[in-house]
Amino acid sequence: MKKTTIIICAVAALVVSIMPAKAAITVNESIPFFLSVFVPCAAGCAGEVVDLSGNLHVLITETINGNNVSGFIHDQPQGVTGTGETTGLMYQGTGVTQTSFNTSLQNGQANMTFINRFDIIGQGPGNNYTVHETAHITFNADGTVTVNFDNFGIECH
Repeated sequence: MKKTTIIICAVAALVVSIMPAKAAITVNESIPFFLSVFVPCAAGCAGEVVDLSGNLHVLITETINGNNVSGFIHDQPQGVTGTGETTGLMYQGTGVTQTSFNTSLQNGQANMTFINRFDIIGQGPGNNYTVHETAHITFNADGTVTVNFDNFGIECH
């Protein structure tokens, strides 16, 4: 892990040295989204593949402030709908995914947090499917991982 942290810091330092300092760099766009997901609670708990499409709103912000780089990524489905391949039932995709990070360009300390909640909402009772995850990792200046967890779960309701 130490080599990875050093490489990330070196690249970030190079970027900072060749670019003027900026308060925030933001990307804000909507991109086409296509995904096929197996929903185990659909079709009377027999499960079915649901083909989803729509747009994914993507917002990315990065801030370089002195010797620190921080950023935030936000993804959110917009108008995502789908159809069950077995039942033909309609579904909606909702939720949000967020990632935040902070890295010191001076000593290599870094942390990242990832939060995801994705819901596939079906017609009728018992067809709703939720994926949720919260993950975090923290590196000390020497590259040692001091915090690392990943809580992942799925739920039918």
